[in-house]
Amino acid sequence: MYDVLILGAGPAGLGAAIYAARAGLSLAVIDQSPISGGQVLNTYEVDNYLGLMGETGGGLSDKFREHADKLGTEFITDEVQSVEDKGDKKIVHGYEGDYEAKTLILATGAAHSKLGVPGEEKLSGMGVSYCATCDGAFFKNRTVAVVGGGDVAVEDAIFLSKLCKKVYLIHRRDSLRAVKSLQEQLFAKENVEILWDSEVTEICGTNAVEKIMLYNKKKQQTSELEVGGIFIAVGIVPNTELFRGLVELDERGYIKAGEDCVTSCKGIFAAGDIRLKPMRQIITAVADGANAIYAVQGELQKN
Repeated sequence: MYDVLILGAGPAGLGAAIYAARAGLSLAVIDQSPISGGQVLNTYEVDNYLGLMGETGGGLSDKFREHADKLGTEFITDEVQSVEDKGDKKIVHGYEGDYEAKTLILATGAAHSKLGVPGEEKLSGMGVSYCATCDGAFFKNRTVAVVGGGDVAVEDAIFLSKLCKKVYLIHRRDSLRAVKSLQEQLFAKENVEILWDSEVTEICGTNAVEKIMLYNKKKQQTSELEVGGIFIAVGIVPNTELFRGLVELDERGYIKAGEDCVTSCKGIFAAGDIRLKPMRQIITAVADGANAIYAVQGELQKN
């Protein structure tokens, strides 16, 4: 039986692994992919992680994994099917077998909702982005598009308007869902143009985004728009379905846990993008991993 099992090998899971190893805890990281990194692997370049400017997503993931490996972290490649809470024992059921631990850290991350249009997967990380604050600086003085109509999309458009020459906000309806204060800020931006009643039907480019194809539902017209990048902000889905009924979730599926990462279930902790919090970045995920292990140590000491 392990002191702690960590589900997920993204920044939160690897951060937890490093702190657990340094604390002398017996641990293992379980992930369905043999390649660690999570969503970071889909980021072409990371420019906002302290001390590692201009690092590629893959390069940063490699560094995280190398650090964990050097500390002797055990990695298990398996797909988790279910989790059982047996009080002082937690059982993780995988395709390859069952694993037991005194405590459990849920760090399975979240996935950005996608448009599902041609070119999106091909050009992901090459002009297609799901995080304006992560990648916006790479599009300075260029023309970009943002897709969505909620708070995140409007915040992204406002943020990008300070960096980019021109920002198009593409929304499938004729009104925004974002809060009024954000809308007022957006409407005041002279370099932002809103394309109402429009949907992206294709993202085009050879080695990078060059243009997008649009369809206006009201006019029933197709058109093309030349842009150097497209930021997709149509929602994010936490990977928490396996934990429904195990820990308390909010209405969107995020695990209710504070900065200490403590969930509603004794001995189970949540770290990274699956946790209910205002900001989801690589650096906050790593911090969650550290905080979760601190909480784990406190729980183990009680027993």
